[in-house]
Amino acid sequence: MRMLNRRGTLKLGAAGGVALALPAERLMAAVVGSPPAAKPFTRELPIPPVLSPVYSDRSTDYYELSVKPGVAEILPGVPTEVITYNGSFPGPTIKAKRGRSVKVAVTNRLQTPSAVHLHGGIVPQDSDGHPLDVIQPGHSRIYHYPNDQRASTLWYHDHAHHLEAEQIYKGLCGLYLIEDPKAAPMLPRGQFDIPLMFRDVALDDHGQLLWAMFDAQRRSTVLVNGVPQPVLRVRRRKYRLRLVNTSNERMFSFRLSNGGELVQVATDGGLLARPVRRTEISLWPAERVEVVVDFSNARGGSAITLVNAQGTVPENTEIMRFDVVDSIRKDMPDTDDSSVPQKLSVLPAIGAPVMMTRKVVLSFDFKNLVFLINGKPYDPYRTDFTVKRGSTEIWEVTNADPDPIPHSLHVHVVQFRVLDRNGRSVEPWEAYPKDTVSIASGETVRLLIKFDAPYTGMFPFHCHFVDHSSVAMMAQMKIVA
Repeated sequence: MRMLNRRGTLKLGAAGGVALALPAERLMAAVVGSPPAAKPFTRELPIPPVLSPVYSDRSTDYYELSVKPGVAEILPGVPTEVITYNGSFPGPTIKAKRGRSVKVAVTNRLQTPSAVHLHGGIVPQDSDGHPLDVIQPGHSRIYHYPNDQRASTLWYHDHAHHLEAEQIYKGLCGLYLIEDPKAAPMLPRGQFDIPLMFRDVALDDHGQLLWAMFDAQRRSTVLVNGVPQPVLRVRRRKYRLRLVNTSNERMFSFRLSNGGELVQVATDGGLLARPVRRTEISLWPAERVEVVVDFSNARGGSAITLVNAQGTVPENTEIMRFDVVDSIRKDMPDTDDSSVPQKLSVLPAIGAPVMMTRKVVLSFDFKNLVFLINGKPYDPYRTDFTVKRGSTEIWEVTNADPDPIPHSLHVHVVQFRVLDRNGRSVEPWEAYPKDTVSIASGETVRLLIKFDAPYTGMFPFHCHFVDHSSVAMMAQMKIVA
């Protein structure tokens, strides 16, 4: 792997840690003016463009991505400088087919290193986007994604260590959808299958992105697919909504303003066994949830708002609006051939007996101002765990920090089961398949992980509050044959 210099890595880590201000966990970096006003619910929801392959053969689709500066219209008529994949904010969506390989040629046109991680992807080590396996400015590399996994909503994002927090914040992320025609084909599809990528930003009085580590307090404006408070015109029928939290640190609790149901059908790694009817969806950074919303009983001309129950101001509380339009026959629901089956998928068996139980403790070193896993800051030259390929383990993950410091854990190259929180079984919608789990202050969460991917090598695990992982809250496991 192409590595940064070790001394430089540790120096960067120390410099980043100095900026922390806890327990409020924010950086009051500058006095901020008021960004230009944007009237809510006047802009149509943009849908990220779907990337077309530049070439296809019998087994593989080939794509090209360029990492480069760009301009986005976050606020109407205001050009905002961002970082993009192919000039798109957020990046273009790649639609892959289960069992069919994808190769992506990525060229770095920035002045800083970049690496691409397919979050949730079961991929070989050299295509995992290891934090130090970077693409230097002016260089290119090819990532190989076999797609030998369940249909799911994944996302790709920057993973260059000490840079990922800033570069994700400024725009380096996009959706990667693995599709399977056999996976619950009766769910809403096509124009009724809507991706919703949520993230928060801070804007100055010129509409430019403000960046500082641990600055969650100032990131008060929530964007959906790159714009604040958009509106989506919906017909009176069922829609599949793919909810993706691409924020650095913000947590969401989503509700519909009319109290309507959000029928969850999938989580991080794909379909649940059975649908779960809910009225509120919690979504922490990097998590994905797919829901079906039925608008057939809403009257034409009515409006339903997607509300964030954890919001503090309208810009991060009233997230977007669904405007219901009549079908050809007024006051009659649309013809709708979609449905939510009572059985969505068959989940794989747990497998072999548990070979080992490990403890993973997430904490902050208040003396040295650095985040830790098992009492250690990240060292890319250290192996923290050695894992045998094919084995099954239990990881007991504890957030040892005081309230209100939340953490999460993302484990590369696996989908795991969440067994319990503080000894209490979790709800079915959270149990499996997961690759990112939330851990509140003082909580211990147990994960059952089967390392059944066919790959060996070094893979990270880390907090996916990426401002934390950028300041050393990362470790790595070596998977051996």
